Amino acid sequence: MSDNVYIYAAGMIKFGRHMDKGIKALTGEALKAVFADCDLGMGDPEAAWFSNTGWGISDFQHGIRGQVALSANGLDKIPIINVENACASGSSALHSAWMSIKAGVYDCALAIGVEKMYYPPPVDKDGNPVKPKIDGFISGTDVEETLKWIETMKAEARKKKEENAAKGIEPKKGKPHSIFMDFYAAGSRRHMEAYGMTQKQLAIIAAKAHNNSTMNPLAQYTFPQTVEQVMNDYEVAYPLTRAMCAPIGDGAAAVIVCSDKFLKQHPTSRAVRIRASIIKSGSRIGDNDICGRASKAAYEAAGIGPEDVGVVELHDATAFGELYQTEQMGFCPTGEGGILAESGATALDGKIPVNPSGGLISRGHPIGASGLAQINELTTQLRGEAGGRQVANPKIAMAENGGGTLGMGEAAMAIHMLEKV
Repeated sequence: MSDNVYIYAAGMIKFGRHMDKGIKALTGEALKAVFADCDLGMGDPEAAWFSNTGWGISDFQHGIRGQVALSANGLDKIPIINVENACASGSSALHSAWMSIKAGVYDCALAIGVEKMYYPPPVDKDGNPVKPKIDGFISGTDVEETLKWIETMKAEARKKKEENAAKGIEPKKGKPHSIFMDFYAAGSRRHMEAYGMTQKQLAIIAAKAHNNSTMNPLAQYTFPQTVEQVMNDYEVAYPLTRAMCAPIGDGAAAVIVCSDKFLKQHPTSRAVRIRASIIKSGSRIGDNDICGRASKAAYEAAGIGPEDVGVVELHDATAFGELYQTEQMGFCPTGEGGILAESGATALDGKIPVNPSGGLISRGHPIGASGLAQINELTTQLRGEAGGRQVANPKIAMAENGGGTLGMGEAAMAIHMLEKV
């Protein structure tokens, strides 16, 4: 058993559109990046956890994904375990690798997340462009219930369309988007009604993410945005505009974790200690408290409180995700997440910097890689290697990564506490 578990190396590729690359190629690039971050080689990891959610849907690679992708890049024979936990897959892979080191089963392990979400535009049998499908996103929900809900919504939309037509009202033209954006929008509206949150506060959060990403060369989006530009972007689902929502993308990220024993045998001054690793699951009943429960467990495991955290990467699939989770993680009272953001407290030079990488909104959200991209950013921050987006001397970093939807909240939630050594 190892008293401590460390992140020995971390690496990721630039997130975005990699139209000419498949999962195997993206995997190879992530492996190259993580081994370039240290002096280890392919023979050092004793086991690997491979995170991916969509390869089966896109290319029918429903099984042995890790074995296929890693062996194609020269990593085989060791135990390879495949991980799928919706958007929390990457951090779940890390949690599993952490457990294996903590338990003393291995002294060095790899956690890697890879996702391919951009493909050439589909065409029909005659070669005509077809509107792309986003049906795969519902796999992060109870599909049976979601399909029923979608049919109900379609019926209501048809009825509304007929009523408007009778009144001579032209229908609004919407654009395709993930069903999760509708969930986030509904949560946003409830928060507005209960606590007076404003759309401008959401825009402040989104603009911060975009502006932080201009200093992150590995981010999918690297252009700045003003609060006004965010608010004036087209509406996805009120109150969310496009600039408040994370894009899809291709990407890969990886970390190597190790034990005390391994670190003594392979000394480095750049190791980062994993002070706590927590996973919780959601519930079909009750309030959306999974992040609160997971955060509380992580604080207790690490022996610290919210006031000790110096930098945060959290799951901002939308700007409301950041607002809500800062409340749940204890950085402000319930209902005051918008006020916290508006005060500047979550900016790079604020009291509790949130998503210095640009977050999911700007760094991008290749589902199976996102959790490990968060860890990559926080490792970089604790090492003091983040360049223009470097937070001032953080000692403790916290990552929150949610996955899927169950009931009124996420189906899975991972919290990691990292410590500068």
